[in-house]
Amino acid sequence: MAFEPLNCALDVCVMESNNNRQSRSFTSPNGEMPEHLIFKKLLTYQVFMSLSYGIFATKAGNSMPHAAKIAAGLLISAMLSGCNMPMTAEVKEKPLEVQAVDRIAALNTQLGIGYLREGRNELAYKKLSRALEIQPDYSGAHNAIALLYERLGQVQHAEKHYRSALDFTPQDSQARTNFGSYLCRHKRLPEALEQFEAALSNPLYDSRATALTNAGLCLYRSGEVAQAEEYLRRALDDNPRTSAALLTMGEISAANGRELSARGYLQRYLENGRHSPQSLWLGVRIENVLGDRNAASSYALLLKANYPDSRETQQLLQSEAQ
Repeated sequence: MAFEPLNCALDVCVMESNNNRQSRSFTSPNGEMPEHLIFKKLLTYQVFMSLSYGIFATKAGNSMPHAAKIAAGLLISAMLSGCNMPMTAEVKEKPLEVQAVDRIAALNTQLGIGYLREGRNELAYKKLSRALEIQPDYSGAHNAIALLYERLGQVQHAEKHYRSALDFTPQDSQARTNFGSYLCRHKRLPEALEQFEAALSNPLYDSRATALTNAGLCLYRSGEVAQAEEYLRRALDDNPRTSAALLTMGEISAANGRELSARGYLQRYLENGRHSPQSLWLGVRIENVLGDRNAASSYALLLKANYPDSRETQQLLQSEAQ
């Protein structure tokens, strides 16, 4: 997954209580939210105040601070999608101060993930490191900072934090999926499949298609095409709109002489996503075999125009020169 989308399963849900508390957010000149403000807001204000602030700031002609946008967006997403989880009896029994610390760690993690999505690695590192200082056993922060370390090429640190995430929360299926992808990228196929299967064994895991697709891609890139196809079909059974599974099934079908099937997978892929060098080059090959030269030419023109330096464009030019 290059980097797979960071979603709710990666502990992006901040608030865990029916009495959600959040407030207006202010940032330092570098776009970072000061922690003392986070703490004060978590204890003092209701969530609607952050939304009200966004409205008033907009009406006054001021742009909403960057960290405020991230925090408010995450809160809105959590409320609308049902991502926020009810507070357990164990959490309810914690003193208010301890609950506040837990929430500060969760909010720092969410902000870190937001910065990670935007490629702001330094701020992401600050927030995720702070979350682990506050709550060293928080698996969501370990999982997220492992992704960051892998992005930075610090693989030993990445693996350490993936393992910490699973040591503290063995049932964290998103961490297992991410760790499985990490292991696959480092040619450790048996270990990777073990992590994917462990993630899939959790009946509460709501992103099964992600684990199945990543397992399928791992096998496909390792040359285990038949087994890869099994996982990818299962992924599409779980979520028929899984783009990576559709595109890879198109590749497998074309390689096995099933061009009509490959065309169908490519068309389904395009209903959910946009063209990439891989999809355009696949389209060229499919339509050349099926005899639709107009379609093949259209794919070829798009590939050359939009991705002139891609590997797929070089393959196209080589095939045209033959």
